[in-house]
Amino acid sequence: MPELHFQIEGAEAVPHAATPLIVLKLRITNFPATETIHAITLRCQVQIEPAKRRYVPNEQEKLLDLFGTPERWARTVKPLLWMNTSIAVPRFTGELLVDLELPCTFDFNVAATKYFHALNSGDIPVAIMFSGTLFYEGSNGALQISQVPWDRECIYRLPVSVWKDMMEMHHPNSAWLCLRRDTFEQLYNYKVRHGLPTWEQAIAKALASENASAKRPEEVEA
Repeated sequence: MPELHFQIEGAEAVPHAATPLIVLKLRITNFPATETIHAITLRCQVQIEPAKRRYVPNEQEKLLDLFGTPERWARTVKPLLWMNTSIAVPRFTGELLVDLELPCTFDFNVAATKYFHALNSGDIPVAIMFSGTLFYEGSNGALQISQVPWDRECIYRLPVSVWKDMMEMHHPNSAWLCLRRDTFEQLYNYKVRHGLPTWEQAIAKALASENASAKRPEEVEA
């Protein structure tokens, strides 16, 4: 019966993908090496393990939204589910290198996006857990079917630069924010009412007004 082992050997941002996409180079090794694997329907759960790296002060500040203040991190910093994905692994004998595609988003309602955006440099500790269905050639030459054991997993430290380069390819000098429709209508009406040509100017003016109000002595006393 096959014994599969998994290892990530690298990662890269795909430059011409329709949407932001990271590819992990996944090496699958089978023992015994002479056994033919006809196919694998491989399911992959990808988790971020934020407790396995250090954070500089400005990263800690950006992570307040996710984990709260640093003195609470012993209780609040837990693994984050990044995504569930799957891959159809073709026929091979011995070992095979395949591309594991991870579609990404710049939606700041997603915890993984908030986490990646908060990091300056270094790497992102990622754990990938595998499951699925395995089709292989038995000792009698007949096709056999079994399940990929639930304890199959691998650890990889994804460079932060890969994620940042990918987002710069697709969203150069910009960010993407999803708003509820009623909130959008308020912002839209504000933009039109003040005759502002761009969304950036509308938000900047609203923030400047808010900051000015916060500094008024009568409001501070109130």
